[in-house]
Amino acid sequence: MQQMDQLLKGLDSGLYDDRLKEIYVDETLLPYQKERYGKAVKEYREVFGEGEIELYSAPGRSEVGGNHTDHQNGMVLATSVNLDAIAVVGWNEENCIRLISEGYDMVTIQLSDLSQKAQEEGTSAALIRGMAAGLSEHGYPVSRGFNAYVMSDVLIGAGLSSSAAFEVIIGTIVSGLFYGMKIDPVEIAGLAQYAENNYFGKPCGLMDQMACSVGGLIHIDFNEPKAPIVNKIDVDFDAYHYSLCIVDTKGSHSDLTDDYAQIPFEMKAVAACFGKKVLREVDKEKFMRRIPEVQRACGDRAVVRALHFYGENERARAEAEALASGKFEKFLRLVEESGNSSCEFLQNVYSPGRVQEQGISVGLAVSKSILGSHGVCRVHGGGFAGTIQAFVQNDFVETYRCVLDSVFGEGSCHVLKVRPYGGIKVF
Repeated sequence: MQQMDQLLKGLDSGLYDDRLKEIYVDETLLPYQKERYGKAVKEYREVFGEGEIELYSAPGRSEVGGNHTDHQNGMVLATSVNLDAIAVVGWNEENCIRLISEGYDMVTIQLSDLSQKAQEEGTSAALIRGMAAGLSEHGYPVSRGFNAYVMSDVLIGAGLSSSAAFEVIIGTIVSGLFYGMKIDPVEIAGLAQYAENNYFGKPCGLMDQMACSVGGLIHIDFNEPKAPIVNKIDVDFDAYHYSLCIVDTKGSHSDLTDDYAQIPFEMKAVAACFGKKVLREVDKEKFMRRIPEVQRACGDRAVVRALHFYGENERARAEAEALASGKFEKFLRLVEESGNSSCEFLQNVYSPGRVQEQGISVGLAVSKSILGSHGVCRVHGGGFAGTIQAFVQNDFVETYRCVLDSVFGEGSCHVLKVRPYGGIKVF
């Protein structure tokens, strides 16, 4: 650990510039990150007082391929991005975790009681308690109290997994403070899912946590969900003169729970027609031969959503292979196919109960009308409202950003970089 003044002087003097450029990739962000880290340290001192500290980071993520495949034990392609949650951390002597997220009240979790609390469902307290409980149950007890001040620029509600970044940073802090950063990031991801499922009360898959914890561009095969196969893919989009853009179409996620839930429900209903739990267990050819029977049992939408799964699962694998072999144009075609399949078969670009609210549809239509040969776009994440993703040629990015910002408001289009790290100790 370091004294606060020592760390602040290092930030001001440029001592940590190379480390920050390594993490955030984009050199133009260096002044912002130095100011941000300095502010976090000063805020920690204001709340918790003087003492030795360490700094941790966990990124947001972007789904690149595999839209709604993970909950069917499918394959996905995902990447960490250079937006993150950072935490300033130091010890306390009170046998508790005391954590403040910027702009929120302090949360205190007593380490003597890590049992589930119904009244905490849907809160950050549930995630902290759930992470501490899961870590303890898996042989990584939190044996001493600590304080943390957390700041995050991972966009909330924009499909970049701010909750997963928060969960992962808790696991990374414990790994660094108590276990020398030796807890496997894949294990941290699994415990983050456990906390979100059981303590927070959200039945999420594992893709978000895995991408945030492992970091980089990764292909994940969830065929064995308790032991997913994770492969990193080395790719530099700048080398192909393309940028990753995420556009917030400003749609509301309220009252969309049923829309999200219907996707896995209908896919699992199709699988049940074959005596299986998820579509990954159902042979595609068998499904194709029995489509009339599935129509009668599950309805037409379930059939086309199943067809999306089979196509998207294969696309996620093909996208990873295309990037690994340097076939970037093929990768772009597959991204475009993924977007088309989500629109036509998965049908998650707007809610059927709110047909006049189609921000994602507008975003995709405007993007396609101006991109031409300059890039491709697709729905991003869960869908129905929220964000779209685009891969845009670097020399066209500013044009794209200006047009999309004019539609959805200043700052709606975010130009991001693939971050090479997941959850890490920064200093």
